[in-house]
Amino acid sequence: MSAVVLGVSAGIAVYKSCELLRLFTESGHDVRVVPTRDALRFVGEPTWAALSGNPVTTEVWESVHEVPHVRIGQNADLVVVAPATADVLARAAHGLANDLLTNTLLTARCPVVFAPAMHTEMWEHPATRANVATLRERGAIVIDPAVGRLTGADTGPGRLPDPPEIFEVCRRVLSARALDLAGRHVVVSAGGTREAIDPVRFIGNRSSGLQGYALARTAVARGAEVTLVSANVALPDPAGAKVVRVESARQLREAVLAAADHADAVVMAAAVADFRPVRQSDTKIKKSSAEPDPIHLVKNPDVLGELGEIRRAGRQPYPRVIVGFAAETDDVLANGRAKLERKGCDLLVVNEVGDNLAFGTPDNAAVVLVAGGESVEIPPVEIPRGPKEDLADVVWDLVAARLA
Repeated sequence: MSAVVLGVSAGIAVYKSCELLRLFTESGHDVRVVPTRDALRFVGEPTWAALSGNPVTTEVWESVHEVPHVRIGQNADLVVVAPATADVLARAAHGLANDLLTNTLLTARCPVVFAPAMHTEMWEHPATRANVATLRERGAIVIDPAVGRLTGADTGPGRLPDPPEIFEVCRRVLSARALDLAGRHVVVSAGGTREAIDPVRFIGNRSSGLQGYALARTAVARGAEVTLVSANVALPDPAGAKVVRVESARQLREAVLAAADHADAVVMAAAVADFRPVRQSDTKIKKSSAEPDPIHLVKNPDVLGELGEIRRAGRQPYPRVIVGFAAETDDVLANGRAKLERKGCDLLVVNEVGDNLAFGTPDNAAVVLVAGGESVEIPPVEIPRGPKEDLADVVWDLVAARLA
């Protein structure tokens, strides 16, 4: 059981933190809620005490014999502040200690996660951006807020991510993985592209996006700035990832190449359609007694190969590490090795796919092929079947080692 401090600051999103608290306690963690004074204007002390089973105070002057302003932070395995207002981010960045929460942040030597929530103008203000950069430089994980409905009729970036997604980041942090991606920008593609035949029909594949989303979520938990290029995925946005939604292979290419500029790593987990119809009908193709016209196909862009070619040609040194995925049904290793050489990537994650394998399942197994120098063959890394987050962590272990 881990000792978790849940810091709560004064924003309308405080009510969501009740669900986050419940997720922690139901998972067996001992949670101490430390609110700011004004946070109690939104949700009162009895609620936090009842849900956590622990006393709640905002003051350093209560139970002074227990030295709470020092002991709470010293004894914590994780401190998470959700919501983290612009005010709390500023006070934490500048080392102020004018209430119990900021004292706890100063004394904590465990991982610290901030989940900001505020209006867009506040989040985008240079002062807030500077405070976030300072906290990240010190090793804190500051999850980028979600985009959506804010207080009143306003919409934009600044919304508190959904509590299950914040909890997932915290769960990965508590798994004792190092923050070895802190300061890195990584790009992950996920899902499956769709190539329109007409306004109703398309050519697609079975990818659910689960593996790509697991890669994005685990990268956030390891401190990375994450851009997730999502192709037709019906999953909640991973907390802290910037999500770019696309539909077709050409849209995915444009989004990945734009995000890959100055990225430290690109992981191409999306299943990109190899072909698209030469022509797309502007209207629905009607069913008739006659046989339909054949659908003529043309090749789609090879995004993974293009990334490797850009780097080989010396046009730019980025991305520093390129990771591809290969879904195979037979001759898995032979086809994988050929693809690794052909695409020019550093790592290739090879999946065997089929009924209840890889696509749409919560678990996965794979072999990671590693590129070596001339006449050098590095042994593959075998990943046994397990949760897709575990596979994602192995991939990031290999990426982090190459970046180091």
